[in-house]
Amino acid sequence: MTQTSMFPQDAEQEIQSLRDQINDHNHRYYVQDDPEITDSAYDRLMNRLKELETEHPDQITAESPTQRVGAAPLSAFGQIRHELPMLSLDNAFNEDDLNDFDRRVRDRLGNAESVEYACEPKLDGIAVSLLYENGRLVRGATRGDGSTGEDITMNVRTIPSIPLQLVGSDWPERLEVRGEIFMPRAGFEKLNQRAKARDEKVFVNPRNAAAGSLRQLDSRVTAKRPLDMYCYSGGIVEGGSLPTKHADILERFKDWGLRVNPELRVVQGAKACADYFARMSEKRDGLPYEIDGIVYKVNELALQERLGFVARAPRWAIAHKFPAQEEMTILKDVEFQVGRTGAITPVARLQPVFVGGVTVSNATLHNMDEVARLGLKIGDTVVVHRAGDVIPKVVRAVESKRPDDARDIEFPDTCPVCDSEVERDEGEAAFRCTGGLFCSAQRKEAIKHFSARKALDVDGLGDKLVDQFVEKGLVKTVADLFKLTVEQISGMERMGKKSATNLVNALEVSKKTTLARFIYGLGIREVGEATAQSLVSHYKELDAIKAATTEQLQEVDDVGPIVASHIEKFFRQEHNLEVIDELLTVGIHWEQEAEPEEGAEQPLEGEVWVLTGSLQSMTRDEGKAILQQLGAKVTGSVSAKTTALLAGEKAGSKLTKAQNLGVRVVTEDDFNELRAEWGI
Repeated sequence: MTQTSMFPQDAEQEIQSLRDQINDHNHRYYVQDDPEITDSAYDRLMNRLKELETEHPDQITAESPTQRVGAAPLSAFGQIRHELPMLSLDNAFNEDDLNDFDRRVRDRLGNAESVEYACEPKLDGIAVSLLYENGRLVRGATRGDGSTGEDITMNVRTIPSIPLQLVGSDWPERLEVRGEIFMPRAGFEKLNQRAKARDEKVFVNPRNAAAGSLRQLDSRVTAKRPLDMYCYSGGIVEGGSLPTKHADILERFKDWGLRVNPELRVVQGAKACADYFARMSEKRDGLPYEIDGIVYKVNELALQERLGFVARAPRWAIAHKFPAQEEMTILKDVEFQVGRTGAITPVARLQPVFVGGVTVSNATLHNMDEVARLGLKIGDTVVVHRAGDVIPKVVRAVESKRPDDARDIEFPDTCPVCDSEVERDEGEAAFRCTGGLFCSAQRKEAIKHFSARKALDVDGLGDKLVDQFVEKGLVKTVADLFKLTVEQISGMERMGKKSATNLVNALEVSKKTTLARFIYGLGIREVGEATAQSLVSHYKELDAIKAATTEQLQEVDDVGPIVASHIEKFFRQEHNLEVIDELLTVGIHWEQEAEPEEGAEQPLEGEVWVLTGSLQSMTRDEGKAILQQLGAKVTGSVSAKTTALLAGEKAGSKLTKAQNLGVRVVTEDDFNELRAEWGI
């Protein structure tokens, strides 16, 4: 039948037939890797469809295979909030880390048997979310910060391996598919060759090329880039269901026309995971795409649900990273940086070198023990190692290339920032500045700690506000907090006069505290709440604590030689003493702790208690105060010395450890019954 004699109804039927054929061939090519026609035959089908849609524009639909060429440029990307957060993964860097992960999984499941894992390559690309409604692609988004991503719908529509319309049947009414968009190696090389021929900037690596292509405001540019996608999980599922195992879900995705990595395997136990890792390590360089590791996931969804999440990562999955690339360069100098907790770290200044996809000019040396172990000298040729986004590090010196004028690396005698004394504990690698209240490198951390809930408990003083105060030079020591005015505070970002007034009032209220809270708030190394309370119980007065020697401090319960040394060195620094005096001058005060009434019953005297979980009838602080009133010592961690654990709701690892150690576990109801007996 000729084109001129075709009736509109015949055209509609041919258009649908062509779309079905093209979608089927796309599925065979991208998903099944089993094409049944040549590229030229495929092109003829596509050209015929374009002709018909040009003649009958009313027949063009959004899911037509011809609608991948891109649309007019956007002015900016919109924001999309993920209905289910897109979490990141914890990393394993060796087989020991993998075995630890497997052990944690089995322990949490209470299962001594091996666990079934789904294993697949970790592509070095861009994580995205696709939303299908009634089988039609309606939205694409980047991972973003895990909660909110960018709307890249127009760009993902241009990627040939992403179906605009799911094939098959029985897909849920709403289905979110998550995966990795990447640029294959061959496409990356061709893209850069074309850029070089046009004297344009080339991309650093395939991942950067994929990211740059996906974030084009003009989707017509994206359409010309050789992007691909593999699906690795599902998200929102409504109006339907998915299989109960991860690997089976991905197989179902394949049935619906979505692309899944052909290297996906299901194995049993950690040893099989390690074997898979070894096999993929050997295949890695021959793959048509770049990978930076292997992802292991507990295969059964019911077990995933039992394992749950921690922070922003699932407990049921981990990424096993491959060893990084390495390059040689010159160690030009070593500088010393002071971290926010006072740790002094040597940093290598390098002759810039391209390694792991980026140009590296600095690398961590960790500590002086590491410098000695590596036998480094300034001027050495060194090997630099970079793994993914991990900070580059120097892994060895090439002694055969050492110049005659190479210099030793010398550690500073005092803090390079504030000139305070430097200390190093026996058995510890790091040197630390002892000027915690004064050192500008530690300023933000010191202020945040001093004002925290367990210290002076300044209501309304958040981390971002502290950052602003320090960066604008309004607060140089913790004492400066109490000199802030409403006018100064109201000048901060998002702080009006009412909020500023509330903060000034909160600072005034916080001036009345306890000596134990004050000592804890000073941020002395390894002096937590329990140790601070022990110091106060023993010495009663601040001046007595300040004057105590290392030997005298060890007479306090739970204070050993290392902690005693930290305390003594802290109070020996003139800078710290000046800040303490200033805090007292601005009005920080406390009442002397009352001695227990003579003959008062202390039924828990000599016992060591730990609190965990959420308490309903009291706050954790109130519970701690009651225990101390009854004579107990309250610590933060469970050990063989622990007498009892007071466990509230949602008690976690401390409860498990207590049970494993045979420590007595007391519920909140039991504790309240004991209080009633004791009249507390």
